[in-house]
Amino acid sequence: MSINLFELASREKFRYPYKGQITTEDLWDLSAEKLDVVFKALSNQKKTTMEESLLGQPTREEQILEAKLNIVRYIFAAKQEELEQRRQKAANAEKRRRIMEIIASKEDDALASQSVEDLKRMLDELE
Repeated sequence: MSINLFELASREKFRYPYKGQITTEDLWDLSAEKLDVVFKALSNQKKTTMEESLLGQPTREEQILEAKLNIVRYIFAAKQEELEQRRQKAANAEKRRRIMEIIASKEDDALASQSVEDLKRMLDELE
């Protein structure tokens, strides 16, 4: 059975180096820049703890550090995707607003091109 990274993080009570120690849940509250700070700290920690081995078996500490790095990568990617979705939504809303303005302008032009008699008739129908 394969274990989910976030299940591993909760079972092992992962802590990350940022202004002391923070939890996995706290990572979601960090900006991309702050996540990068955590990632760099973990990367440096990994470099200092890696041991060369002929057996090629990573130590438990190395496995935990790699899992932490993967969690930070995942959260960073998820936050970047959410940011892109918000940007796209804002761009779509702006485009929609502009289209609505153009439609209103064209409707005004169409109404303005009506004859006086047609406009009076329309006005009478509204009363």
